[in-house]
Amino acid sequence: MLKVDDLHIKFKTQNGFFEAVKGISFQLNKGETLGIVGESGSGKSITSLAVMRLLDKNADVSGNVSLNDQVIFSLSEYDMQQIRGNRMAMIFQEPMTSLNPVLTCGFQVTEAIITHLNKTKAEARDAALSLFKEVQLPRPEAIFDSYPHQLSGGQKQRVMIAMALSCNPELLIADEPTTALDVTVQKNIIELLLKLKAERGMSLIFISHDLGVIRQIADRVLVMYKGEVIEQAPIQQLFDEPKQAYTKGLLACRPSPHRLLKKLPTVADFLEVGNELCVNSMCGRYAYEPGELQARRQQLYSNEPILKVEGLSKWYPVKSGIFGTAHEVVKAVDDVSFEVYPGETLGLVGESGCGKSTLGRSILKLIQPTHGRVHFEGANLCKLSAAEMRRMRRDIQIIFQDPYSSLNPRLTVGQALLEPLQVHALYNDDATRRKKIKEVLERVGLLPEHFNRYPHEFSGGQRQRIVIARALVLQPKFIICDESVSALDVSVQAQVLNLLRDLQEEFKLSYVFISHDLAVIKHISDRMMVMNKGRIVEQGFPEEIYNNPKEEYTRSLISAIPD
Repeated sequence: MLKVDDLHIKFKTQNGFFEAVKGISFQLNKGETLGIVGESGSGKSITSLAVMRLLDKNADVSGNVSLNDQVIFSLSEYDMQQIRGNRMAMIFQEPMTSLNPVLTCGFQVTEAIITHLNKTKAEARDAALSLFKEVQLPRPEAIFDSYPHQLSGGQKQRVMIAMALSCNPELLIADEPTTALDVTVQKNIIELLLKLKAERGMSLIFISHDLGVIRQIADRVLVMYKGEVIEQAPIQQLFDEPKQAYTKGLLACRPSPHRLLKKLPTVADFLEVGNELCVNSMCGRYAYEPGELQARRQQLYSNEPILKVEGLSKWYPVKSGIFGTAHEVVKAVDDVSFEVYPGETLGLVGESGCGKSTLGRSILKLIQPTHGRVHFEGANLCKLSAAEMRRMRRDIQIIFQDPYSSLNPRLTVGQALLEPLQVHALYNDDATRRKKIKEVLERVGLLPEHFNRYPHEFSGGQRQRIVIARALVLQPKFIICDESVSALDVSVQAQVLNLLRDLQEEFKLSYVFISHDLAVIKHISDRMMVMNKGRIVEQGFPEEIYNNPKEEYTRSLISAIPD
């Protein structure tokens, strides 16, 4: 039904033309799901935008795209508008930026129905509510009248799916629709897309950087690298017999709950050796030696804890009425206790809204706890004054979830890293501080010349390395990593996880590592805790919890891990 022949896409830059897609060809059959996989910058999303004719005017596009033998590139913009959103539709990667923040969700869905299906407002409303029920949104009537910011990430993604399905398209393109979502929400979205595809007889293009996700949904897969299709095969064949070193790297670099490795293989490892090694033999290079893990644990837990959290709670009053009286409280964190040992990584896993990030911020007093005690090297942080806590922050740092929003866009990387050194009066002068900053930048895999660049000039993985460097310049003893790899490509995620482990060994760091992905937590953690509705429901060694979970909630997290 869809044919793409010799597609080239170039963009005009200050240095000439940059070719983002280099003559790719593929086809999609009726009722088929085609997976397109590759790292950021491989050309996946650009290809889908070209098929929809949604590229900017500075794009130079050549080749041929046809939908049921109708040539897309030869249509007028008016004719294309009759196809776009009607016969072919798209679910965009980031629903918060794709939905209009000043329009209700219901209005945005009914707009397409009224435009393409000539329905009245009442008929369009009924159709939208029916779609909201079909995509399993709770309280459809309330969500119809809600604005995007009032919904969770998974709910916004379901509204986008409802909008894309509103005119019964023949072709649905889903561009990274589950990136950064909880693994349980991701599983639900994939099951929903498969159900709707089967019921409606649609064809589906599913774009992702994660082959584990692609395996759950695709019949056939294209692997893209630097604007080219380097491999394509039926999904089972690709997993059983990957031909290209790059494909093997994508398969190996995602943490697997079935393996216990010191470090993760990376795409670069496979590109370096070519096609000589299989995934299992490369993973074998990073396996623990017999007795090595036990020796590490014995050494870790022979020390006194560096951090003790006792009965920590953070409650938020729910106010109502004319005078704003608090009638009840939301217990975001409720009576949590645990310890962290020097050099240990304690993993904290749970779905969005369970209280993970609130717990991390409460430990550091970025938000004031309601009850409880936090002892760091014997000092009760909850009793410290603001001045005393500021001095303590040199030893306890945090790496936030979104590096772009946690970096000031008006400060260069050098200025952002220089500021904490000046605040804490480390080193004698700025010249020495700049030298130390460049050393730290190199240690996290960046270059000294990056000192004078701004955050927008870096990729997502590079920005994550910058915020890691900002935490390291103060030479801390303890770092909270709050969803620090959740939105990264699996290949970049592997590099960052390896970097954090290397830095831990070099600087004797202790981590609390927060994530919604149990596979990532199992890989990185010495011990792990499972959090649900503000409470710790399970804790222990990762392999013990994975192999013998005691809670139904933990079992649901395990079952949602992409295989």
